[in-house]
Amino acid sequence: MFRALREKLKGIRKKAETLESEEAFTTGIGKKITEERLEDFLWEIEIALMESDVAVEVIEKIKNDLKNVLVGKKLKIKADPGAIVENTLKKSIKDVLSNDFDFDKFVENAPRPTVLMFVGVNGTGKTTVIAKMAKYLMERGHTVVLAAADTFRAGAIEQLEEHGKKLGVRVIRHQSGGDPAAVCYDAIEHAKARKKDFVLIDTAGRMQTNRNLMDEMKKIKRVAKPQLIIFVGDALAGNDAIEQARQFDESVGIDAVILTKIDADAKGGAALSIAYEIKKPVIFLGTGQEYDDIIKFDANWFVDRIFG
Repeated sequence: MFRALREKLKGIRKKAETLESEEAFTTGIGKKITEERLEDFLWEIEIALMESDVAVEVIEKIKNDLKNVLVGKKLKIKADPGAIVENTLKKSIKDVLSNDFDFDKFVENAPRPTVLMFVGVNGTGKTTVIAKMAKYLMERGHTVVLAAADTFRAGAIEQLEEHGKKLGVRVIRHQSGGDPAAVCYDAIEHAKARKKDFVLIDTAGRMQTNRNLMDEMKKIKRVAKPQLIIFVGDALAGNDAIEQARQFDESVGIDAVILTKIDADAKGGAALSIAYEIKKPVIFLGTGQEYDDIIKFDANWFVDRIFG
């Protein structure tokens, strides 16, 4: 997990360890670091982070944070520039990842039934994420209904029904090709009548640039009035995942992000960048195929993994 990014960050620290001794980085008495002589070092950082799919805005923030800490400073005798740079990187990355959204508090305080609408392109594991979230909510004493609103693919309806059977959860469905918004309406009415706590809506996942898909998402939003719209992205997609999230946010508005396949993500750039780029919190990470393979996102956990 995050192997490539971790190696890049180790390389940055190793290079920083030469700051004290190399005249290329310092000038005058006391080894004062100048911005001009730091340019090559910052350029190497930029390239290393770009190769790990870190977004440009995030790279600029990290570089500026390093400049603020290093430029004009005199390195004390026996100072450890590598540690200084690493600690600055850790703080900068935590700032990028931090958010004030607490999903569990949201769950407790939201009106019933609470409607969660899941969006994203095909192949991200969206339907499996919905099943994982259903189990997560059930383990905390909540009742759940699933809405098979991806009527574009018969296979998607069958997949959600299979998850429903395994979890013991009712799935509201119509025929393939039916009106997705009507499915959502029926699911919400069922939840109201049976006093269910949550309605989890699975939506179609054709490419985010498909105008018909986005019109469909807007109609579902109008009918279902979800309390939370969650974008499900594939961590392996890198910058493509960021662009997908941006498109969905511009079209229907998203409130939070769940990233899947994080266990196979060597680069780590999407996980680091997506929240900062679209200004929405990452709330969960998918770490495998089993229903329990989902964890609440924590900035400290992420930083520990990439600097471990």
